Amino acid sequence: MSGSLTANGSADGVDEAEDGAATDGDATTAASGADGERYTFDDVSVVMGTYNEEEAIGTVLADVEDVTDGRAEVVCVDGSSDRTPEIAREHGARVIEQEPQGYGVAVREAILAPDRPIVVTTDCDDTYPMEQLPEFLAEINDGADVVSGDRLYHGAKAMPAFNRLGNHAFAAVASLLMGERVHDTTTGMRAYRREVVEEIGWTENTGLSAELLIRPLMRGYDVRERPIAYAERLGDTKLDPIGGGVAIAKSIVTVCLEEQLRRF
Repeated sequence: MSGSLTANGSADGVDEAEDGAATDGDATTAASGADGERYTFDDVSVVMGTYNEEEAIGTVLADVEDVTDGRAEVVCVDGSSDRTPEIAREHGARVIEQEPQGYGVAVREAILAPDRPIVVTTDCDDTYPMEQLPEFLAEINDGADVVSGDRLYHGAKAMPAFNRLGNHAFAAVASLLMGERVHDTTTGMRAYRREVVEEIGWTENTGLSAELLIRPLMRGYDVRERPIAYAERLGDTKLDPIGGGVAIAKSIVTVCLEEQLRRF
């Protein structure tokens, strides 16, 4: 049975969302917290893979600190040769140094490193709106297992046209293969309940962002897409749009087929 996906859902705030209920499929949504308590930013880890992002990392971490009042833990898995790790530590982030091995390897390590019950992924290039973190946490407190930022909802004008077209294509292919409409498969801003990331085996590297959406959805977790603003990145992109795009497309097809076969 496929999961529950709410497209572009809304939540008014952390204090106003209602507790979640169980979902169908392989996943069972836990209560909002232990014994029904509500999650706060004391329960949140914001994680990211970082690679030569000294132009933007300070801004991103300052935004996280401001929005969460310094209560969220920040974990960076870093393979940089510039001052990125030093700047991250200056802002109080936990830095795990790792040889550069690709996007997925770094992000997988970042997701699994902290032990707080809610994990939020983001990129370190200042493209994602940290001011929307309370909305993501409100969705989790409303019962969501995964909350996925939809960059394309507002048009993503700051995104290069070729990348924007590719992301629409990725979403169309994934939607067709899953039989479930999704709008943005490769966004880097998501919130997850810890049990989701611990219970699913992640296999992809460049295509990990798509896999992190597809597997939970196809296994019955409550997955919700929420519109987010998307800004022009600070610093140079590290992803080859052609080679990276091909790798992501292959990952989407592979993961969707694996999950379809898993049902038999």
